[in-house]
Amino acid sequence: MTEIDKRAIDACYEQALKSYNEGGLPIGSALTRGDAIIAVGHNRRVQQGNPILHGEMDCLQNAGRQTSYRDCTLYTSLSPCMMCSGTIVQFKIPRVVICENRNFGGNEQFLRDHGIEVEIVDDSRCIDLMARFIAENGALWAEDIAD
Repeated sequence: MTEIDKRAIDACYEQALKSYNEGGLPIGSALTRGDAIIAVGHNRRVQQGNPILHGEMDCLQNAGRQTSYRDCTLYTSLSPCMMCSGTIVQFKIPRVVICENRNFGGNEQFLRDHGIEVEIVDDSRCIDLMARFIAENGALWAEDIAD
């Protein structure tokens, strides 16, 4: 794991915690290019009343227009849903680092099937924060995953 990987994983957790403290879903994301974090974001579905403002989507929106994402890595505190995975494929982001997939197994195989490198790091902070959120807010979690 590189230094930028460590910094971006920390940023994911910090963004997830920020969302949790705001009453939202604790999912954070970071986008890197080379050794720089170019954007961060967190799930703001609840805070903004926007059903598509997942952590990855907020991060990409905060990055603004990019001529290409082919030299970027997207980090996410939780395995991405199909909407976010589709966006990753659409933008041709070549690498995704997932902090945890124990609380929600997203679409890792879909990403791999589209040639994207997927790394799962099992970050205990992200695992614990999401488990706590699900225990405290089961109905909101079910709403988020359309269950």
